[in-house]
Amino acid sequence: MNAGRLCSRKVITTHRDTTIRDAAHLMREHHVGCLIVTEEKAGVTEPVGILTDRDIVIEVIAEDIGVNEVTVGDIMCYALLKVSEHDSILETAQRMRARGVRRVPVIDDKCELVGILALDDILGLLSEELSLLARLTSREAEQEQTKRAYNHPTA
Repeated sequence: MNAGRLCSRKVITTHRDTTIRDAAHLMREHHVGCLIVTEEKAGVTEPVGILTDRDIVIEVIAEDIGVNEVTVGDIMCYALLKVSEHDSILETAQRMRARGVRRVPVIDDKCELVGILALDDILGLLSEELSLLARLTSREAEQEQTKRAYNHPTA
């Protein structure tokens, strides 16, 4: 599986000049913990940063700065890890771990934003796969018991 297949295609975006108050309202309205900051470059919507609810708490609220005095561009993370929609989930998870991030924008070959992939998405996939393996082992045991009963009937 690759990042493009697993990612959520519904991404809530904003721009650098959005106030923190408006960004927080967007997060609340869409029930998300981050916004992807985008810019239009040659007709392509490219991710250039990310703003998380944690950024708002640590950089604005904890510092007692007015939410109307600061913009997304003032506190967003510019060192954005982007992954290609063709990247494997394992490769993506390794890169996320190395950078210590829980969410990454997924881009296409033109660097256009196509989705967002979160640690929760990867954990959900892994839990489904582990559940499948657990059912496989229990099914194998059932098959073995059925086979033994058929080959050695008790009279």
